[in-house]
Amino acid sequence: MINIQNLKEKLITEQRRLEKELLDVARINPHNPADWEPTAVDMNVMKSNKNEVADEIEEYESRAAVSVVLENRLKEVRDALIRIENNKYGICDISGQNIEEDRLEANPAARTCKKYMETN
Repeated sequence: MINIQNLKEKLITEQRRLEKELLDVARINPHNPADWEPTAVDMNVMKSNKNEVADEIEEYESRAAVSVVLENRLKEVRDALIRIENNKYGICDISGQNIEEDRLEANPAARTCKKYMETN
């Protein structure tokens, strides 16, 4: 039997970890609190040095890529917590069947059963 409370605790722990990691590479968009935007690292580069400017741009792009991955996972986790609150947790989005317990243990934010996990 699925222990939803245990999975909820895992999701909350992951949510906190993701938010902390996001704060290292991004900030909450002041115009849209549901969105994160990457932050630049002040590398104190000389704007006349093209190599230093290129390094700064590369670092920003790297932070942007990381922030996108973290933000997407954070959305998945938050959506799972909402499904728990709405008593819709553990139901496959595609088949409408229960998601297998071991799948939820491996990924508490899963939206699909094993049969459809490649489409998620």
